Amino acid sequence: MSTSSATGAKSTLGYFRWAFIVTVIGLILGGVLGWQSTGTLGGMATVFFICAVLAVLEISLSFDNAIVNANKLKDMTPVWQHRFLTWGIIIAVFGMRIVFPLLIVVIAAQIGPIEAIILAAREPAEYARIMNDAHLPIAAFGGTFLMMVGLTYFFNHEKDVHWIEWLEKHMARSASIKGIEIALVLLLILLFSYLLDGEEATTFVYSAIYGLVTFLAVEVLGGLLDASQKTMSEAAKGGLGAFIYLEVLDASFSFDGVIGAFALTQNLFIIAIGLGIGAMYVRSMTIMLVERGTLAEYRYLEHGAFYAILILSVIMYVQTLFHIPEVITGLGGAALIGISLWSSIKYNREERAEEERLAHEAVAENI
Repeated sequence: MSTSSATGAKSTLGYFRWAFIVTVIGLILGGVLGWQSTGTLGGMATVFFICAVLAVLEISLSFDNAIVNANKLKDMTPVWQHRFLTWGIIIAVFGMRIVFPLLIVVIAAQIGPIEAIILAAREPAEYARIMNDAHLPIAAFGGTFLMMVGLTYFFNHEKDVHWIEWLEKHMARSASIKGIEIALVLLLILLFSYLLDGEEATTFVYSAIYGLVTFLAVEVLGGLLDASQKTMSEAAKGGLGAFIYLEVLDASFSFDGVIGAFALTQNLFIIAIGLGIGAMYVRSMTIMLVERGTLAEYRYLEHGAFYAILILSVIMYVQTLFHIPEVITGLGGAALIGISLWSSIKYNREERAEEERLAHEAVAENI
C-alpha cells in the first residue's frame, strides 16, 4: 500500500472514530440490557444482534439524509456547523429516538411522561401498539415534509446541473410557475385521502397539511433570519435558519426508522441504542462529505439523494394503505445514491478524457 492511500484510509477512518466508540458502548449496553431482561446468554446475544440490525437500518434509511445535511452545512458558518454537529446529534439521538416515541404515547394515550416511560418498561407490547396506531398521521406528516424538500430541489429555475436531463430540465423550467410543487403535493394528498376511509382519510389530510405548513413555516423563518443577517451577531449569521431546517428534516427522516424499529423489537431502550448508533454514522458521513467537498467532486450525488427522498416520501404515503418492508425503503434509497455516484464517476472520467484529448490536440497544433 502506498503512503498516499494509507493516509487516505487513515483519514477516512478518523471521521468515524466517535461512531466506532459509540458502537462499542451501545452494543455493550445492549448486551447488558439483554442479560438483565432475560438472564441468558441467548437473550443477550439476541438483543446484541437486534441493536446491530437497527443501526444498519438507520444508516441505510438515512444515508440520503447525510448528503442533504452536507449540502446545507457547506453554506453555514463554521460556528453553526459545529453547533449542528454537536447539539444536533444530541437532539437526533435523544430527541427523536427517545423523546419523540414517548411524546407520541403521551398524546395518544393521554398519560404523563413518567407513565409513558413506565409503560415502555413494563408493557412494551401495549407501548408498541400505541406507536403503530399512530403510524398514519406520522407517515402523512413526514411524507409531506420530505416530498416538499425533494420537489423544492428540482423545481428550481437556477438549477443548471441535471442528472436525468429530460425530466429535470422540464422541472427547472416549470419552476417559474409559482407554487407548482405545493399544488402537486396537495393533489397527492387529495388522491390518497380518497383511497382511505372515513376517519383515517380525515386524519391523513389534517396530518399532511400540518406537514406542508411546517415546511412552509421553516422556509419563511429561514428567509426572515437570512434577511436580518446584518442585525445578527457574526457567529449567528447564515446559521440559525438552516439549523432549524436541518433539525425538522432530521425528524422527518427519523419517523420511518423509529416506527419500523418496532417490527424488530418492542423495547424502547433497545430501539434508542440501535438507532442512536446509526445516527452517529450518519453524523460522521455528513462531516466527511462537508470537509472533503465530496458533493462538488461527484456532481450527481445530490440528485440521487433527493430522488431517494422523493421515493421515501411516496413510500410513507403508500404505507398508510399497506405495509412496505423497511429493507425495501433502505435498499431503494441506497441503490439510487449508488447509481448517482457511478454516474458521477463516469462523468468525471469522460471529462478528464476530453481534457486530455484537447491538450494533445493543442500540443499537436504547436508542433
